[in-house]
Amino acid sequence: MNDKFVIGLDYGSDSVRAVIVNTGNGEVKGSHVFWYPRWKAGKYCDPVNNQFRQHPLDHLEGLEETIREVIKESGVPADQIKGICVDTTGSSPMAVDQQGKPLALSPEFAENPNAMMVLWKDHTAIKEADEINELARTWGGEDYTKYEGGIYSSEWFWAKILHVIREDDAVAQAAYSWMEHCDVITAELIGADNPLDVKRSRCAAGHKALWHESWDGLPPKEFLSKLDPRLADLRDRLYTETFTSDLPAGNLSAEWAKKLGLSTDTVIAVGTFDAHAGAVGGEVTENTLVKVMGTSTCDIMVATHEAIGDNLVKGICGQVDGSVIPGTVGLEAGQSGFGDVLAWFKHLVVKPTAALIRASNVLDEEKKEALIHEIDSQLLIKLSEEAIQIPLSETAPVALDWVNGRRTPDANQALKGAVMGLNMGTDAARVFKALVESICFGSKKIVDRFREEGVAIDTVIGMGGVAKKSKLVMQTMADVLNMPIKIATSDQAPALGAAMYASVAAGIHPTTEAAIAAMTNGFDKVYEPIPENVEVYKALYAKYAEFGAFVEGQTSPVLADQ
Repeated sequence: MNDKFVIGLDYGSDSVRAVIVNTGNGEVKGSHVFWYPRWKAGKYCDPVNNQFRQHPLDHLEGLEETIREVIKESGVPADQIKGICVDTTGSSPMAVDQQGKPLALSPEFAENPNAMMVLWKDHTAIKEADEINELARTWGGEDYTKYEGGIYSSEWFWAKILHVIREDDAVAQAAYSWMEHCDVITAELIGADNPLDVKRSRCAAGHKALWHESWDGLPPKEFLSKLDPRLADLRDRLYTETFTSDLPAGNLSAEWAKKLGLSTDTVIAVGTFDAHAGAVGGEVTENTLVKVMGTSTCDIMVATHEAIGDNLVKGICGQVDGSVIPGTVGLEAGQSGFGDVLAWFKHLVVKPTAALIRASNVLDEEKKEALIHEIDSQLLIKLSEEAIQIPLSETAPVALDWVNGRRTPDANQALKGAVMGLNMGTDAARVFKALVESICFGSKKIVDRFREEGVAIDTVIGMGGVAKKSKLVMQTMADVLNMPIKIATSDQAPALGAAMYASVAAGIHPTTEAAIAAMTNGFDKVYEPIPENVEVYKALYAKYAEFGAFVEGQTSPVLADQ
């Protein structure tokens, strides 16, 4: 049988994964993960100041290793691999030269964080985002944030660029253009040598860069020049048209075909963002909320043009024609911290513990490191086991999930996490449980906002590492939302969704919907709400909302990080 296969290449915050998928039945024939070595070493980041940058070499090395290894491990003949689609985090832009190469690949900028990818969770541009929002409301013309939920975020394209060019004149002058991560990798694969010729992602442009067809693409120079004349000049070196990910961006270049052992007949689809690809991999349909849960969450929906009409959903991360399924409007929301909130608490406990162990004379060095590794790998499991046994109580501690700011509803990256209701009986498991509840309360805020804005939610689908691994989180989520939550079978839903896009771009399936129908992996579990828990969580959620309003009222968006 001459089956046809495609590759989904999924770039996450910590690693990149390649999967090979049979286009006939969705069977994943192989998967390989590459962990970014420079990122893992903590290079180019300053968490205290909200700076998170990644070197493009991590991405290029991962690109080559994952695809080569997954082909080898799967045993799929190279001539049966027909297409590749790349999904990445976003907004994660980087400065590029006139050939479209990231500046950090040149010796002059090889160690300069401003020349590297500005990761989605980098919040150094809070001040610049505030300026964009203020200008959009007061300049007397079109409000270019209106399709972005009415609030522009420091996590997004223009704010990040504005911050970097103000901070680093050398990068500002050397940057011919700026490209999102998904566009950079796609351009690399097709061998593009001019960033102006690359088919830019509709998903990235519409949700993060204020692109909309009604104003001829990106905001005009008249608007951008009021922020900085250099942004107005940059507009000429960006793009006007954007493209959906069911379309081919080009074919695999001869250079990369040789590196990967593939043919130049291999079609490369237009790039996309991980959560939007994840929604496709999770069988998104109208009135379905797909929660892609990892370090952060992205909550994705689709709506027909007839259903959404002229409605502008306030406080979300954009509504974009074709960003998820071509022919429908993609709606995005999400939380800046989800798994990251729990990882922060683990780090809070493990770091001083590890320091004490390393300073101890009781164990030899090998046993010390083994013990530290065991604590690091088992702590959240142990806390989850203890937390799930704690009876629910309306007097329990209440936490805010804003450790990494708030993405939606109503982006405000200046906000901070907080906990109230502590007493001498509050142990680590109870704080952990409060944090788990906080991320679920944050999810309910998003569901409530969609419904308040007239968007119906009948079904919730969970996917990603947290959804697959944490019974505590998912049962709490079902109880807080008072809705069943279906868990997608696939461990690699974004990569699977990217593979579905690749199958359409390569001409194997006629539409994204047809690809979903043929390649779905289905669902393997449903969490049902527990009625008595639902009632307790109603009271705790009310406290969360009141506590959040108080903390937000004490927070100055501009001065919070100064």
